[in-house]
Amino acid sequence: MNNSHSKSYAAAGVDIEAGYKGVQLMREHVERTMIPGVVSGIGGFGGLFAPDLSGMEEPILVSGTDGVGTKIRVAQLLDKHDTIGIDCVAMCVNDIVCCGAKPLFFLDYIAIGKNEPEKVAAMVSGVAEGCVQAGCALIGGETAEHPGVMNPEDYDLAGFSVGVVDKANMIDNSRMKAGDVILGLASSGLHSNGFSLVRKVFDVEHTDLNKPLDELDGKSLGEELLSPTKIYVKPVLAAIQAARVHGVSHITGGGFFENIPRCLPQGLSAKIDKSALNIPPIFSLLQDKGGIPERDMFNTFNMGVGMALIVDKEDVVKAVTALDAAGQNARVIGEVVSGGDGVELL
Repeated sequence: MNNSHSKSYAAAGVDIEAGYKGVQLMREHVERTMIPGVVSGIGGFGGLFAPDLSGMEEPILVSGTDGVGTKIRVAQLLDKHDTIGIDCVAMCVNDIVCCGAKPLFFLDYIAIGKNEPEKVAAMVSGVAEGCVQAGCALIGGETAEHPGVMNPEDYDLAGFSVGVVDKANMIDNSRMKAGDVILGLASSGLHSNGFSLVRKVFDVEHTDLNKPLDELDGKSLGEELLSPTKIYVKPVLAAIQAARVHGVSHITGGGFFENIPRCLPQGLSAKIDKSALNIPPIFSLLQDKGGIPERDMFNTFNMGVGMALIVDKEDVVKAVTALDAAGQNARVIGEVVSGGDGVELL
């Protein structure tokens, strides 16, 4: 594309040559994600993938799309752009695996005020790392320069993923029953939700985000806030193979009260033992500084539980063992009961 340039378009604020440079810089990151099934490289009009459906009687495609949200503002303030790509992948693939599906491929979309190839490549490096953690391929994406619509330093990052599961193995809560045990899978912190409230409470626009804080065991607020969302794909799939998992819930925006009921059938509810939770310090700091009621905390944030698995009570040890072998800490945090209304905190 050496002959592709437009002085007129550049004068309007769009540098297509910067876009080409960005593609070149991100190639090495994309190559890390190549898995069997990838047919095309980046740069074409569509990402091609040939899934291996052998052994599946009725394959079901499962898709998910999401963005990073206003956590991006923290990355902009710190001029650190290489972890939010992990968040972007996590928010999509963690939803997909709730159905028992294995993510196959991912595409990203970056809207940016001014295309800085190095910044874009840093974002994509995080996307690639997220794909590696999820075991899926990054097969395409788009970077769109928006002069006059976004400020030069502003950008947004979103993504889209597709996975597959054999219908017979799909997690659909049809086997869930009272007495099932709820396992909480530890989060890495705030993950990627509730950041409009987080930014308000900590006044991030006027706070030294690099200052170490005793409340965070010496970590800076910026370091804590940018901790990437944990990707649970491989541990959850391992648990599904080892035990009878009847439901999976990704604890994102809406916290416990919104997300756990999404995997409960009518007539069942969840009782959560608050004393069983291992709540990271960032949540207490946030609650104290913002004067946030406890219910609002549990209705906005993950409170240290990024994913909840509902497991047959006879298979709890099998599930925890499989999760532990996959490097994922898990603990019993509650149970499924008859009646009730959604989630009750005890």
